[in-house]
Amino acid sequence: MNNTTLSKIGTIFYALVIGFFGINHFMNGTGMAKMVPSFLPGGVTWVYITGACLLAAAIAFLLDKQARLAGLLLALFLLLIVVTVHLPAVINAPDVGSRRFPMVNLIKDTGLAAAALLVASRSA
Repeated sequence: MNNTTLSKIGTIFYALVIGFFGINHFMNGTGMAKMVPSFLPGGVTWVYITGACLLAAAIAFLLDKQARLAGLLLALFLLLIVVTVHLPAVINAPDVGSRRFPMVNLIKDTGLAAAALLVASRSA
């Protein structure tokens, strides 16, 4: 299997994962609203907006339309989430044991941002 085929298969899998997270934002919006930074008003609204953006990125990747722009914007979004949501959660955790879940989310979203950059790099 050549690199182009592998890249397309990887992009499809990645798009499905991002699409799942987008749908999850709509299914669990009120529960996720508590993760929205306090300096942003309208917590659940941001959850739904970001869910729509995740779905838009997934569709762009699947259709290979504006996939480069979608990948760059998705990477930026995910890194902003790492800095504004996950990093403060790790820093403010009361003890080492309670840092585990926020750290997992920080690492997950950093990895997803890296994958978004890879998708962007393969798109014209």
